[in-house]
Amino acid sequence: MKLLAIDTSTEACSAALYVDNEVAECFRIAPREHAVLILPMIEQLLGDAGLSLNRLDALAFGRGPGSFTGVRIAAGVIQGLAYGAALPVVPVSSLAALAEGVRRERQQSRVLAAFDARIGEVYWGAYQADEPGRMVLIGEEQVCPPKVVPEPAAGAWFGAGSGWRAYIDALTSRLGNRVAGFDAECYPHAADVARLAVAGLAAGQAVDAERALPVYLRDNVARKMSD
Repeated sequence: MKLLAIDTSTEACSAALYVDNEVAECFRIAPREHAVLILPMIEQLLGDAGLSLNRLDALAFGRGPGSFTGVRIAAGVIQGLAYGAALPVVPVSSLAALAEGVRRERQQSRVLAAFDARIGEVYWGAYQADEPGRMVLIGEEQVCPPKVVPEPAAGAWFGAGSGWRAYIDALTSRLGNRVAGFDAECYPHAADVARLAVAGLAAGQAVDAERALPVYLRDNVARKMSD
């Protein structure tokens, strides 16, 4: 399996190449530079591996939620590559990629992923590892004020993402002793988008290029895009 993945949904910009269970990644925290960085990252990964796009099996991208501009960049880049190389695309939740990274790097099995959505809200998703070790979404991803995020099941959860930096007081007040710890400096990585996409491809979640669309969660953003 050979798969290229990108994520530009937050301040971090990353690209990853998955080849037969091995993952190489370019990652950089660079707000507002994603449009400049992402294609050179892709070219570097493919060049280092001696591969061209037409030798890949699929593409994947962090579909959001996240930065409005960032998720549009990722979708646009992947659509262009997919059209050119006639490759299927696996859209992956950026919140799920964040949770997967926390599971893999910190051995946390219950993750409350939160991105700062601005205007007093967070993009929110609760993830729990199942027996094979895959992160499964509990409930739905949503955008809401931190003081009304859905309360997860009792037990210890680990918070991750920029929402925990922007709204730590409101989140801990809401969730109380369910929060066993948090790291506001966690970011989704394209390497984890790739890992999730491999499973998604096997599960039949691939789409063609024209259906590789961003997910914003905010209805008003979706309306603006359709106007």
